[in-house]
Amino acid sequence: MKKIAIFFGSDDGNTESTAYRIARRLGEEVVDVHDIGEVTQLNFLDYDKLILGIPTWDFGQIQSDWEEFWDDIEAVDFSGKTVAFVGLGDQFGYADFFLDAMGLLYEVVSKTAAHIVGYWPTDGYDYSASKAEIKLKNHAGRHFVGLALDEDQQSELSSDRLNRWCLQIHAEFNLHSNFAEIND
Repeated sequence: MKKIAIFFGSDDGNTESTAYRIARRLGEEVVDVHDIGEVTQLNFLDYDKLILGIPTWDFGQIQSDWEEFWDDIEAVDFSGKTVAFVGLGDQFGYADFFLDAMGLLYEVVSKTAAHIVGYWPTDGYDYSASKAEIKLKNHAGRHFVGLALDEDQQSELSSDRLNRWCLQIHAEFNLHSNFAEIND
């Protein structure tokens, strides 16, 4: 079985921690975790299923390692790949820019990706604007392009959100490994 890759960028460690929390839920035997600051475009070729984790900094800015890799990510051909996104942000401190980096990454990847999965409802969040928010056809309400986590203001909700989203990803990736619900 081909493995899943999680590529993340993290300055304060929250997105890195989230990547490993996802790997534990989906099964560490089927997930490889990569820091985007230590990879090349070639690393993406080894996987058909990808999870891309990106935090939003300040006023909608892209995390530094992702920013340095931006030209490379724009050159990656995602055709034949199934991609999911995880975004971290502060919905109260930066309510006008919540998860903007995830939305920007989605714009780049969705140009060539075969399938995007892991859309997440906006219910339960309090923000003003987000480049990661979209209206999906045949779905009620608004959604984020991926899982939305706020470790600054709603960290107590993260474990449940991760469990529910990973169960969703388990099905959307058509995984045959055991899913592990974890309270961390």
